[in-house]
Amino acid sequence: MSEDIYSNELKTEIQEIDKEKVEMMVDIYESADDFRTQIDSNTNRQQPLQSTGSENVRMRSYRSVSVCLVLLCVLLLTAVIVLCVLINTNNQQFNIKTKNLTEERDQLLTKYTNITEERDQLLTKYTNITKERDELIAMYNDINGWIYYQYSCYFISSEQKNWNESRRYCREREADLIIINNKEEQDFIKKKSGKEHWIGLSDRDEEGRWKWVDNSTLNSG
Repeated sequence: MSEDIYSNELKTEIQEIDKEKVEMMVDIYESADDFRTQIDSNTNRQQPLQSTGSENVRMRSYRSVSVCLVLLCVLLLTAVIVLCVLINTNNQQFNIKTKNLTEERDQLLTKYTNITEERDQLLTKYTNITKERDELIAMYNDINGWIYYQYSCYFISSEQKNWNESRRYCREREADLIIINNKEEQDFIKKKSGKEHWIGLSDRDEEGRWKWVDNSTLNSG
């Protein structure tokens, strides 16, 4: 009888233990289900947030790129405007300098033309004066017995004197005996004189050493 009671109690305890185990397992499963549900809900909540964040990053990137492009366009436009202004300014300055140089060139050409005309007029006057002088000298020489030839005046006397007296005669008239410089002058004297005359050549200082009256030596016979 006592053994039956003990076995019944044991069975009862075992059943309670089994019941507790079942309840614990149910609690564990329920807890696992709740945890999974929470994870799924968190995952579902986080996905839109992540996608929204990436879209914001993209929008920010697009805006930054757009701002950079706009700034570049503004800088390029500013540079183009500055270059246009500089080119226009340089062109204006170049045109002004070219105009000034052209005016100065024209003025110089006008002055050169005037100076050339004045030079020609002076040359014409000088030529006319030279001709008048030569004519006057020729007239004077014809009147007084002097002969004009190659910017020199010659007087051929008809009197007969020695060399010293002839030279004194010439020097009294602010002249001197002739110095023959070339063959043309010698031929001219021969043609005009028609006979022998004294010339300004002697060897009175040293015999055999001929000198002209200006102390220059004889170079040709």
